[in-house]
Amino acid sequence: MAKQDRAVRTREQLIRSAAESFDRSGFGLSSLFDISTGAGVSSGALHFHFGSKRELGEAVEAAAAETLRAIIAPCPPSHPDPLRVLVDTSHLLAQRLTQDVVLRAAFGLGHDATWHEDAKLWLSWRSWVRATLTLAGERGDLAADVLPDAAVSAVTAAVVGSEILGRADAEWSPCRALAQFWSLMLPRLSGESGLPVPVSNSPATLRP
Repeated sequence: MAKQDRAVRTREQLIRSAAESFDRSGFGLSSLFDISTGAGVSSGALHFHFGSKRELGEAVEAAAAETLRAIIAPCPPSHPDPLRVLVDTSHLLAQRLTQDVVLRAAFGLGHDATWHEDAKLWLSWRSWVRATLTLAGERGDLAADVLPDAAVSAVTAAVVGSEILGRADAEWSPCRALAQFWSLMLPRLSGESGLPVPVSNSPATLRP
């Protein structure tokens, strides 16, 4: 049992080390030597768990996808305020992207020219945004002139784009930028100019 637990920990350490390397240098410039060194294990131990750097990339994406699924659980049809869920979830995702290197690295792989896989986390995020905005529309919570596709594109890009800008500028705050985005966008979506903008990123606010 102790041997099995040690193997699980080693695998997790390798995934995190790979994520740190991808986040820092990109997939193409990351080396297996640096990844094994970062995890504090031998190259042999790395190859025992992963046959290639691509397998490590896939493991990073899989781990991040599990985290993302927990963040973007479907909004219940009975929820009284889907737009509130949309705002709170976007704040939570932005916060987690700044804190969780595995999640951040997997999103980064989505726009890494050296990573040629179809699975991109931002597509999952976009699908969730579309479903939540659709629910808000069905409840009559969207302004009559809101174009759903335009709203989906804007909200998707707000989170993903803020994270990308944060990579290029250490002083850029994705969470602050997102709060500014919602101060403009939420009244436009709802058609209520005096609507207060919720900025909480606490998971407790996401569901009734």
